[in-house]
Amino acid sequence: MHIDLPEKRYYKIGEVAKAFNVNASLIRFWETEFAIIKPKKNAKGNRLFTADDIKNFKLIFNLVKERGFTLEGAKQKLKKNPESTFHNYEIISKLEGVKAELIKIKSQL
Repeated sequence: MHIDLPEKRYYKIGEVAKAFNVNASLIRFWETEFAIIKPKKNAKGNRLFTADDIKNFKLIFNLVKERGFTLEGAKQKLKKNPESTFHNYEIISKLEGVKAELIKIKSQL
């Protein structure tokens, strides 16, 4: 899944929700369910998500929405072997990007 967010230090919850095409309530829910998501809060209490939070959201989104894990299953997978889970996700994402580029090249032939 390609997430379209500009590079910056912090992202507001609305930006994150729009990038993932989900409601802000789901972002808040996942924040409470998954300890790896730790947004900062400004003086007004607004959540400010970092690039690491976005990376973790991508992983959770992949497990829950794309691969069909239950929330409990996703938590267990992340708890059991977080480095391996994230490494595998990064490899799959890169391969999907290469595949998309090859399909694009093929259609131009």
